[in-house]
Amino acid sequence: MGRIGIYVERHTISNSDEMNALMRFAQSARKLGHSADYLFRPDMYKIPEYDAIFIRALTDPLNSTYVASRMAQLNGLRVIDDPDSIFICCDKVNMYHHLSRAGVPIPMTEFIQTEDVNLEYGKLLLERFGAPMVLKAPNSSFSLYVDRVYTPEEFVKVGNKFLRRADRIVIQNFIKSDFDWRVGILAEKVLYVCQYTIPKKHWKIHTYTAEGRSIYGPVVGVAIEKAPPGLLETALKATRAIGNGLYGVDLKQNGDDFVVIEVNDNPTIIGGDEDQKSSNLYEEVVRFLMEGIKANDRNGSNSSG
Repeated sequence: MGRIGIYVERHTISNSDEMNALMRFAQSARKLGHSADYLFRPDMYKIPEYDAIFIRALTDPLNSTYVASRMAQLNGLRVIDDPDSIFICCDKVNMYHHLSRAGVPIPMTEFIQTEDVNLEYGKLLLERFGAPMVLKAPNSSFSLYVDRVYTPEEFVKVGNKFLRRADRIVIQNFIKSDFDWRVGILAEKVLYVCQYTIPKKHWKIHTYTAEGRSIYGPVVGVAIEKAPPGLLETALKATRAIGNGLYGVDLKQNGDDFVVIEVNDNPTIIGGDEDQKSSNLYEEVVRFLMEGIKANDRNGSNSSG
């Protein structure tokens, strides 16, 4: 029997959809003969007492989640997400460099700095990328600080806003679609496939009203065996460029070709959405976390993953 610590934060368990999935993870752990406890920030000192840590809170190198991940790694525990994956995926510039070096297809991409945000350069970029073009802050998540611009004036306005939270901006060409593919992968194994539908009258999968209300379209599950082979091959190639953890790969489809929009560490897993066609994904995560654990050797040091 192994012990899994599920690291969460208050906002994680306050979301009923998130909590539904967390309960399924815990149930799967018990079904396989393991225990699972929820750990909060004040419980971080308990991490060395566990065999593995599963982080289910917003990851960022500046958040407590990174500290928890690093502590688990230093104590020889298998951890999702591992510190390297957090460090790479939470900086889109770093992530796109990894994907490009590995030959993974991505949108036409350029990185700009403060001195590039002006009307003249905005005009040159729009001529090169076409209108609209997409601007992203490198540390954006949940579609926040991701916007599209049609004119040099919009480029300067959005660019200056994004530079208040980052010293670089990602520029990409806009790829129109009705949905984004999401492929969930763990240790080079496909866990689930789904489509994130783009809401009507919007251009990205997750957007917000002026009052801050979240808007997103329905999630459509796809059986792994029915997913386009090129989709899975491209997604797997993308995760190999990052690491060996749990990732959610977002892709756009253009005919028979696929382009990786980004690789997410700590991908969303909500009961009734990502698991529609892959109900065994919870057990797969538990098995990965528990690989190599010597359940009968609880008097010695924790075994590494």
